[in-house]
Amino acid sequence: MHFSVSFRILGLLLMLFSMTILPPLTIALIADDGTATGFFSAMGITFFSGLLMWLPVRKVRQELRIRDGFLITSLFWTVLGLFGALPFALHEALHMSAVDAIFESISGLTATGATVITGLDELPGSILFYRQLLQWLGGIGIIVVAVAILPMLGIGGMQLYKAETPGPSKDSKLTPRITETAKALFAVYLALTVACATTYYVLGMSAFDAIGHAFSTVALAGFSTHDASLGFFDSDGILVAASFFMLVSGVNFGLHFISWRRRSLFLYHRDSETRFYLLAVSVCIGTTIAYLIVEEIHGHKESIIHGVFQVISIITTTGYSTENLAVWPAFLPIMAIFFSCMGGCVGSTAGGIKAMRVMLIYKQGIRELKQLVHPNAVIPLKVGRRRVEATIVSAVWSFFAVYTSTFIVILLLLVASGLDFLTAFSAVAASLNNLGMGIAGVAAGFGSVSEFGKIVLCIAMLLGRLEIFTLLVLFTPMFWRL
Repeated sequence: MHFSVSFRILGLLLMLFSMTILPPLTIALIADDGTATGFFSAMGITFFSGLLMWLPVRKVRQELRIRDGFLITSLFWTVLGLFGALPFALHEALHMSAVDAIFESISGLTATGATVITGLDELPGSILFYRQLLQWLGGIGIIVVAVAILPMLGIGGMQLYKAETPGPSKDSKLTPRITETAKALFAVYLALTVACATTYYVLGMSAFDAIGHAFSTVALAGFSTHDASLGFFDSDGILVAASFFMLVSGVNFGLHFISWRRRSLFLYHRDSETRFYLLAVSVCIGTTIAYLIVEEIHGHKESIIHGVFQVISIITTTGYSTENLAVWPAFLPIMAIFFSCMGGCVGSTAGGIKAMRVMLIYKQGIRELKQLVHPNAVIPLKVGRRRVEATIVSAVWSFFAVYTSTFIVILLLLVASGLDFLTAFSAVAASLNNLGMGIAGVAAGFGSVSEFGKIVLCIAMLLGRLEIFTLLVLFTPMFWRL
């Protein structure tokens, strides 16, 4: 374990992260909205903390190993989440406790989108922009880690993408190729964000709202600059555009890069995970639209538009909303929440278990049924044309078991804190799946949850974003043995 290298990288990250406060600080100075002092203080504290962490080990040069990767990946969101809370905590008009500020920051950086803030329409533009920016920065961090680092660390089947994405080499070192990967993925991420913002602007959003909502749409995060979320704009065109960009952002960004480089859309059709993901989304959309029409909740046109938008928003773990889901039959939001446990594809900004893992579990189940009928047959498990090794299947099942156990433990802790079962269930799903949107007692936000509950949910958001194993492995004794 090379702690000096880890602290050097973390110090650099903090100093770099402090610079991200410049855009909202500029907005605060131009608008003179009273938040500039808080942003100045937050930037100074973050920068000098990073500087103090970096200076003693600035000359250390050692190769990073897998355990260093686990530590840095975990610290990336944990430490940045804590420092990211400073602008919220230092803005007196928000009246936020330390726990609330940390909750909002971690929710943004993990692209969860759960919030404890109300009255968004009255908040200064600088604070609103900072919330949206947190999500966008977290989103690109998620993609780089998911495509370039986690496959090498072998997190629950994600190593399937070693040979197919522009990720690192297959040895045990974090190689310079990650830099090339990050640049390529950032180019795709930025291009998609610009396209989304331009579309929103053309459809009637202000430049401020268009940029802010493009940040949260491509990051699949769900924060909005208005309390009514996208329902504020009352535009079917915006809902259709949001549905498209959310769906696209739920696909592996490594696949986006390869498709872009080869100028071929056929690659999406060839990718087994993408087909499975689109099939699951289609099934949930079809069921929702039919149910809304049969129950006469909406007319045919509204059922199609709102059904498509709301289902994609929930399955991709974005968490946008256009209306109160309490007026829908309980079956629909609960079904969509279960689908959100799958989330999007590996290497996307979506949360959840990921479509690849769910697909492998499904294929393994079908394989076992065939094996029962033909006990002597040799039935390989394949994804596309590639045979899946037994070790990968085992890792996927292990991930699913740990995910389920974690869900149950967090659910019990929230019930013990005083939440009713349905509220606790939706809060866990919203946090562990990085969905952000809940039902029942957290439908309007998480401000009513106790401080203990918010701390538990912060841990759940980090676990969900870090694929559970990445964080849990730090608590095993063997990880710290030399």
